[in-house]
Amino acid sequence: MNGATMHKDGSGPLQTDLRRFDLRRLIALVTKESYQALRDPSTLLIAFVLPVVLLLLFAYAVSLDAKDVRVGVVLESPGASAQSLAAAFSGTRFLDTHFAHDRREVADQLVSGDLRGYVVIPQDFEQRLALRGSEPLVQIVTDGSYPNTANYVENYARGVVQSWRAGLDVGAPAQSIMLEPRYWFNPELESRRALIPGAIAIVMTIIGTMLTALVVAREWERGTMEAVLSTPASVAEILIGKLLPYFVLGMLSTLGAAALAVFVFGVPMRGSLLSLLLLSAVFMVPALGQGLLISSLARNQFLAAQIALFTGFLPAFMLSGFLYEIDAMPAPIRAITRLVPARYFVDSLKTVFLAGDIWAVFLPNLAAMAAIGVLFFVIAKRATRKNLE
Repeated sequence: MNGATMHKDGSGPLQTDLRRFDLRRLIALVTKESYQALRDPSTLLIAFVLPVVLLLLFAYAVSLDAKDVRVGVVLESPGASAQSLAAAFSGTRFLDTHFAHDRREVADQLVSGDLRGYVVIPQDFEQRLALRGSEPLVQIVTDGSYPNTANYVENYARGVVQSWRAGLDVGAPAQSIMLEPRYWFNPELESRRALIPGAIAIVMTIIGTMLTALVVAREWERGTMEAVLSTPASVAEILIGKLLPYFVLGMLSTLGAAALAVFVFGVPMRGSLLSLLLLSAVFMVPALGQGLLISSLARNQFLAAQIALFTGFLPAFMLSGFLYEIDAMPAPIRAITRLVPARYFVDSLKTVFLAGDIWAVFLPNLAAMAAIGVLFFVIAKRATRKNLE
């Protein structure tokens, strides 16, 4: 009977022998899935072209740096001190200063969005200056529809006025304490250096979750998944064979994105490549597991794409600390972020790029990503087994 084992009650051969893990079957499944991925242009487009496009967008189109902010300076006073203060505003590279003599001109430009704020140097500026602080020297008006830019314009305008006024008191005694601000990990305060490492996590989420959900759901649609499940291959072999090629695609995409970040966008990588690969490999576990779980629940590509978008991409984009500080979120939202694998990956990526190999940060993040990944795989394996039965 070709080595098949019979039940004691004569009910038939045991299926466990056919379902045990077999390396040759796994290699055959991986080979088949690899050929299928290489022949699918959309898969290669998502894996290799989309990361380049996203990194270019986050490097050049998305910026949190406030530079060359358009502001107006209304010079109502003809005095020499007012002229000197106006020149101080025009001498900074952080503000794009436009001068006027009537505040109604700049008010219209503020309403139309041509300016983000304006500073009024009033007619009695010389008299206010002589009072030495009892009256405000200037008026600062900003566009509150852009709160971050409005705060920047207000603070920087105050700084310009204070620096200019301090330069007038040349006879004042020197300060006994000098403050020198230093910024660790990102001395230039360039948002690109913080955004691009986080963008790699977004890329990996797209490849791991969305691509896997779409590919497996497509097989459910076409009926080929049932054909694979009816073979002697075990559920574990089928799942590993399905996911291993996309794991390799994700790792190759990580290497490409890291090379672009370092050599094209000038982001320093102070950690080791081995740490980056380890972090990426562990993050692919929950990403692939989530995609597999989505595809087992949604049997068509459109529904799978929608679920992957709302449960994978958007949480990774909004709740991972990529753009918005987690500590600034409300407490219930901060609790939800602990279930988002990208939260731990973004934190680790920023550390490995900007700070170095700090295992006190890596180890808790690796453990959290691995735990979430195991949970996804256990649920997905159970769902797949029920479908097989």
